[in-house]
Amino acid sequence: MALPTYLELVNDVLVRLREPEVSTVQENVLSKLIGKLVNDAKRQVEDAYTWAALTTTKTTTTSDTVYNYAIAGTGSRFKVIDAYNTTNHFRMQGVSTPRMTQNFLLTPQALTGTPREYLFSGIDSNGDAKVDLFPIPVDAQTIQWNLYIPQDKLSSDSTAMMVPSEPVILGAFARALVERGEDGGLNSSEAYGLYKASLADAIAIESSRYSEEDAWEAV
Repeated sequence: MALPTYLELVNDVLVRLREPEVSTVQENVLSKLIGKLVNDAKRQVEDAYTWAALTTTKTTTTSDTVYNYAIAGTGSRFKVIDAYNTTNHFRMQGVSTPRMTQNFLLTPQALTGTPREYLFSGIDSNGDAKVDLFPIPVDAQTIQWNLYIPQDKLSSDSTAMMVPSEPVILGAFARALVERGEDGGLNSSEAYGLYKASLADAIAIESSRYSEEDAWEAV
């Protein structure tokens, strides 16, 4: 089954509101508003669970004496699943800011060697995450980052959405009812209840495939 596009999502919400479908999200004021509500609901669904469709792997190749690296394509909303030094075959350990400060300023042993610890330290000019490695690398090694990276905001009519569509549609619909007021159909609280039930069902279905994912919290 094909993934739903931005335009299809907006039209699905418009139909539920008993409004005419549009040929582009930018067609009129209402369709533009529904487009924004779809993106709001998408973000909430993305933040509620670590969806497999949004997991990816990034790699960093270290250089001699360089300890700070940008990980391209992460953006600011990513989550770290785990990280590995694949050159030396061990799992990297995320540490706190005080721990990394101690590493660089107070640790009596040599500062250089094989990186084993990491700390995310801000973003670069592209909005991507920067990370400090310790010990400071002395050669080329490969660090593999398994990450959860939410999809960019939907903007093009043809852009396909990666997370489950039903909770996003119901979430946008509930928001639209709040915007326009009650109109003889579902009220906004009922619609929001349907959204929460749909989100819980989608999470239960996906988590059943991964034994380590046994709890979630609505946001």
